[in-house]
Amino acid sequence: MVSRCKAPTRRWCSDMSLVDGLGRSIDYLRLSVTDRCDFRCVYCMAKTMTFLPRQQVLSLQELERLARLFVGQGVRKIRLTGGEPLIRPGIVGLCRTIAALPGLRELVMTSNGSQLARLAQPLAAAGVKRMNISLDSLDPVRFRAITRNGDLRQVQEGIEAARDAGFERVKLNCVVMKGRNFDEVPALVRYAIEQGIDISFIEEMPLGDVGRSRGETFCASDEVREVIAREHLLLDTAESSGGPARYVRLARYPDTRIGFISPNSQSFCGSCNRLRMTVEGRLLLCLGQDDALDFRELLRRSPLDDRPLVEALHRALRGKPARHDFSGAGEVQVVRFMSMSGG
Repeated sequence: MVSRCKAPTRRWCSDMSLVDGLGRSIDYLRLSVTDRCDFRCVYCMAKTMTFLPRQQVLSLQELERLARLFVGQGVRKIRLTGGEPLIRPGIVGLCRTIAALPGLRELVMTSNGSQLARLAQPLAAAGVKRMNISLDSLDPVRFRAITRNGDLRQVQEGIEAARDAGFERVKLNCVVMKGRNFDEVPALVRYAIEQGIDISFIEEMPLGDVGRSRGETFCASDEVREVIAREHLLLDTAESSGGPARYVRLARYPDTRIGFISPNSQSFCGSCNRLRMTVEGRLLLCLGQDDALDFRELLRRSPLDDRPLVEALHRALRGKPARHDFSGAGEVQVVRFMSMSGG
């Protein structure tokens, strides 16, 4: 049962907690601020995309309201995602507002890096604590092929700006695909070491029809780890960044952590602490399932009263799926593109 504060209808108690029907505590919200992106990465989007009409996208005020509501219900970490969040007008101000919410432990972001050369410093000043940056190749031609239109040098300048901006940590994210970038894993680790930052290697997820079979390029995390172990002594750790990554340390390079995110080969669902909000206001209870709650309709139907939203949230949580059903076989298991939910 949801307890109510004796206060104006818009404000609810901030000492709440979110627990799903399986007893898992939920304290992490991934909040998508746009479905648009200046890249068209082959694992995330189709070559030709149709994006949402503006009126279907949550406004900045609605995003702020949702962030406040979820923090009031016990969320302690919010990650802003996209699409590419940094092409959303007003993003720095949105970050400043969310980062200042009482009770929020950290505001973090995932970006493709294309806009970070000019925005890293303002974002750090606005209160973004950590920055994840996608980097799938160090070869300019291959990088453009994977992103379809990205400029490697522009992203590397963004990485360097982020490294120097004052974030608590900067991490690279690499989706590993055989035949595309698996052979670059050692070079990407060396690059992270040179930059003094972390890197996570991610198994490709079967989200959306991207025009090819993912099974042909699937690479399990154990294969990536084996390649890295040929050059580095890996030290297992119990470190966590509040998400699904499993981290190891490099014996000779203590400033760099290596993460493995393995949604296909090593399920992390038993400890899932996350919810996702799409930019059109659909609360996804699981990335790998279609279960969702239309928060946009609730927001717009009750502009001054959060109670219907909070009650709907707690009801929905009771039905959060036990797990996703991903595998590396290649079949599309969720029609929704990754850009719709921020991964």
